[in-house]
Amino acid sequence: MIPAISLSGVVTNITAISVSIAPKPQKPLKQTLKSLANSGKLDEAIRLIEDSPSKFVDTEAYSTLLHACISQKSLKHGQRLYLQLRHRRDRDKNRHNNLLSDSTLQSKFITLFAVCGRVHEARCIFDDGLEYGDVPESVWVAMAIGYARNGYFMEALLVYGDMLYHFIQPGNFAFSVALKACADLNDFQVGRGIHAQVAKSNEEPDQVVNNALLRFYAECGRFDEVVKVFEEMPERNIVSWNSLITSLLKQGRLFEAMDMFRRMQRDGMGFSWVTLTTILSLCAQVTALHSGKEIHAQIVKSVKRPDMPVLNSLLDMYGKCGVIDYCRKVFDGMSDKDLTSWNTLLTGFAMNGHMEEAMELFNKMVEYGLRVDEVTFIALLSGCSHAGRTDAGQTLFNRMKKDFGVSPSVEHYACLVDTLGRAGRIDEALEIVKSMPMQPSGSIWGSLLNSCRLYGKVSHARTVAKHLFQLEPNNPGNYVMLSNIYANAGLWEDVNVVREMMQSEGLKKEAGCSWIHIKNSVHTFVAGGSNEFRNSAEYKKIWSKVMEAMDEIGYVADTGVVLHDVNDEMKAMWVCGHSERLATMFALIHTAGGMPIRITKNLRVCRDCHAWMKIVSRVMGRIIVLRDTNRFHHFKEGECTCKDYW
Repeated sequence: MIPAISLSGVVTNITAISVSIAPKPQKPLKQTLKSLANSGKLDEAIRLIEDSPSKFVDTEAYSTLLHACISQKSLKHGQRLYLQLRHRRDRDKNRHNNLLSDSTLQSKFITLFAVCGRVHEARCIFDDGLEYGDVPESVWVAMAIGYARNGYFMEALLVYGDMLYHFIQPGNFAFSVALKACADLNDFQVGRGIHAQVAKSNEEPDQVVNNALLRFYAECGRFDEVVKVFEEMPERNIVSWNSLITSLLKQGRLFEAMDMFRRMQRDGMGFSWVTLTTILSLCAQVTALHSGKEIHAQIVKSVKRPDMPVLNSLLDMYGKCGVIDYCRKVFDGMSDKDLTSWNTLLTGFAMNGHMEEAMELFNKMVEYGLRVDEVTFIALLSGCSHAGRTDAGQTLFNRMKKDFGVSPSVEHYACLVDTLGRAGRIDEALEIVKSMPMQPSGSIWGSLLNSCRLYGKVSHARTVAKHLFQLEPNNPGNYVMLSNIYANAGLWEDVNVVREMMQSEGLKKEAGCSWIHIKNSVHTFVAGGSNEFRNSAEYKKIWSKVMEAMDEIGYVADTGVVLHDVNDEMKAMWVCGHSERLATMFALIHTAGGMPIRITKNLRVCRDCHAWMKIVSRVMGRIIVLRDTNRFHHFKEGECTCKDYW
């Protein structure tokens, strides 16, 4: 104790004490160790400990070194360090300097072995710690994270349960890990129980726990709970908004997800690359080109360099919005490209009918030594099918395994069957199906049924439909297609039988629906609907102008596409009410002359609407881009890129 005699005395005594506690000899060594670890010189750092083990008797130096090993995922250095400490423990059994019993070092060793994929070794360290006494929450959590990091979600959850069994009070760190495991396991009951523990805990849930709850409920499809947790969060970050948007997408509420993204921006939250990757994927699904371009502008303005996933999503968006030139420009401007980048551009070329460019790109991929994969050939084979390149498709299929080591999957067989079927070679397609090394999927039988529709093969259709109904008994599209085949052949009794089957199964035909984006608004049209719009003066004015021009050309509606037993006048009226025509008329009225018209449809465009749109593109001087379930149709000056083969 310092005597309080006088100020000079205090100063004298403090000086004396300062001299008596001068730095110990090992301090320079510890500083050297930290410097080596922080600079990544792990070999030298480990040798320093091995040469002078007695100089390092506290946890600080080892913790610093382990942190460096984790950062570099250096398993060998971690193993050497662990052996060093274990040797010291075994040698000094009667001393109280067992550093391996320190919870900080235990957690770091477990983390290191887990990030290096050595979960069994991490578990051994964990179990070893249990033998030496009570283990704090941090060590249990480290073990649970180690399991989850390597895909062992059930084991992670069991560690959490074992922690509770040992009467360890869980905190936010443990809650978040357990909730993430429940999300990955889609285990609603256990996750719900953990949520109850969070609510009862004395510790307020932090943002990490709330975000884990959002993700858990989203993965379990409990959207109402997602919204409830989101609205009750005291603070939200970008991860919170991303979880909500992703949940909306999984619910199929695409336009609501877009609205939520705009709300996120209005609230000044900003975005992460994950946000933009998600929204660009959404834009690709609904062909929201205008919104996709806005996001592209945000990427360009950002001071951060965009990562590969967001750039690949940008490629995908432009390709699926039918703007293949922009897709190519983005691709050419990328300083780094991975296989996904090449495949995305290739898919864009194929689905937009640019098979020459697709084949050129494929040849470049081979020339540059890229290891082409299953996705590459699905894009090429699908493109060949829709472009009528039957021989080229067969050649590519045969080269897959032989030249590139890619074994054909059921998707590749589906493309080959579709290619042959569209070309009218249905018997060959059936032989392929019989010789497949795996069970044919519903998509393969569905493709064959469509080919039977194209070529009026009623007897084949009956056989194919039996297989299809067994695999997909609740798909109304299959029944509708068979009904259409019968209707085309004038077999109305068979048509009625199929319709009765649908009624008995409680199935309804999916209504034709088309939508169009004008600025930030989405306008949706259903076949036979929009009566108010169709009776408006502006509609009648443009419709009369279009039909007068068509009459001069000699257009006559193809009522054969209406597969109902009604008169021709009624058929012509129904054709005029198809959703893609309504969307086209709306665009002609509400967009400036010369602007491209971009329409998306949920079903295949009918033969008569295809012919009608070709003529509209000519008489109105508009480019019309229509994306149906099969492909893109680019109409310009009376021609379509599909060359009437789709």
